[in-house]
Order: sequence, then C-alpha cells, then structure tokens
Amino acid sequence: MDTLSYRTVSVSKENAEHKWYIVDATNQTTGRMCAEIASILRGKNKPSYTPHADTGDYVIVINAEKVRFTGKKWELKEYKNHSHHPGGLKVLTASEMLEKFPERIIERAIKGMLPKTKLGRAMYKKLFVYTGSEHPHAAQKPEPITFK
Repeated sequence: MDTLSYRTVSVSKENAEHKWYIVDATNQTTGRMCAEIASILRGKNKPSYTPHADTGDYVIVINAEKVRFTGKKWELKEYKNHSHHPGGLKVLTASEMLEKFPERIIERAIKGMLPKTKLGRAMYKKLFVYTGSEHPHAAQKPEPITFK
C-alpha cells in the first residue's frame, strides 16, 4: 500500500479566482441580504476559503433604493455620524437615509459585517452599490445571484 501525503491547500492572494456577482436589492430584507453578500465578499461560499487571504468575489448591488426593513425600523433605526467636535453628532433615521443616500444603507450594513482589519478593508473595496438598475460593470459579465 502506497503512503500518500494529503496536504491542505492554502489559497494565496495571487492564485485566488475572483468572480463577479450581481444582486438585485428589490424587496430584499436588508440584514439578511447583506449577511449573504458579506459572506461572498469574504469567500466563505467557496471550498477554497482561506481566513488569512482575500479569496472573495466581487459583488454589484443594484436598486439599492428598493430595499426594505422589517418592523418599525424605518422610523426607529438611527444612523449616527460624529465630527469629533463638541456638538458634532448628526443623526439620520433610516427613512431619511433612504431619501438622501440610499446606497449607504447597504454599504454600512455590509461594512459592519466584515473584519475590522486591512483584509476587511480590501474585501469592502470589492463591493459596488448603485441606485437604479444601471451599472458600469457589464464588461465583467456578472452572474445574477438571488437569496431566499
């Protein structure tokens, strides 16, 4: 009987394959959709997932203004920014955020689900969020992906 040596293959940044996916946010619950997108950005949907390497895929989100929340989150959920000066706190509700910056609802949700490291910042750069159904990434031939 031959002795075979099985090795765990650790994928590096150089030999990782990155695909492009497109997600339509129309009538999608924000948290559930963003959790799936964060998993794709990290690469956890692949058998070659490596925690210390950026093996994730690129994700394009369209129709960001048509996302939905459950319950009373449109009135009760608050987005806070502070300028680090006295009295510099700015608070927007989710409905105000949807009117002014609809992309930021999805961007902030996904950014909060990624690691707070250099690797997490690199993963976040592979996310593209757009209002409306148009996007400039047609040349990458993104595959549509749907969530439950």
